[in-house]
Amino acid sequence: MAEEKKPAQAEKQKPERTEQKAPAEQKGGIVFTKAYPASVEEVIGRTGMRGEATQVRCKVLDGRDKNKILRRNVMGPVQKGDILMLRETEIEARPLNKTGRGGN
Repeated sequence: MAEEKKPAQAEKQKPERTEQKAPAEQKGGIVFTKAYPASVEEVIGRTGMRGEATQVRCKVLDGRDKNKILRRNVMGPVQKGDILMLRETEIEARPLNKTGRGGN
């Protein structure tokens, strides 16, 4: 009989463990940075060493610089009417030079 009571007493002495796991967001989940939507108004042309980027004029739709028109370089396929998510709306891309090799 004494052997039967020991396991029962041992169970009573142990505090009940309630494991609370952290949600996935806190434990290495994805963290997004603030971004502002901008609508592509005009596709200006190709830029970059091999023409891999496209320069566009876009209008900021939200945020501090709402309704500001910016010139930006975009990687990947883009067309008029697309929505870009801009991390910053203060820096503008340099205008494209229509000169070829040699500069003049």
